[in-house]
Amino acid sequence: MADLIDRRPTELRVSKDRKTLTISFVQDGTFDLTAEALRVLSPSAEVQGHSAEQRVTVPGKRDVQIAGIDPVGNYAVKITFDDGHDTGIFTWTYLHELGSDLTKHWTGYLQELEDKGMTRDRPDLPR
Repeated sequence: MADLIDRRPTELRVSKDRKTLTISFVQDGTFDLTAEALRVLSPSAEVQGHSAEQRVTVPGKRDVQIAGIDPVGNYAVKITFDDGHDTGIFTWTYLHELGSDLTKHWTGYLQELEDKGMTRDRPDLPR
């Protein structure tokens, strides 16, 4: 329970162009997470699957925007994207993990795209 309280953000702010979520934490500072990163790294079953083998690589989301953010209890938010994706529940812990280790997550995503012959610009069917 202490981890949940420690990870509760003090601020969530969507940029005017709807392409960045800024999230601030008391102990760890502020992180800027792009809409694209949030969309392709969504914790939803649609993206993550129910196992590592079911994970889907989502291409063509370079220009995706955040359409809305809704609270989920005291532990998370549901982010709706302008492409209609709205099933991921982003817990404070997951948002903190993304912000703290975005380079690792983003590099892994870019490698998946390359390995599958996909791009950030073409919305090929996910594989």
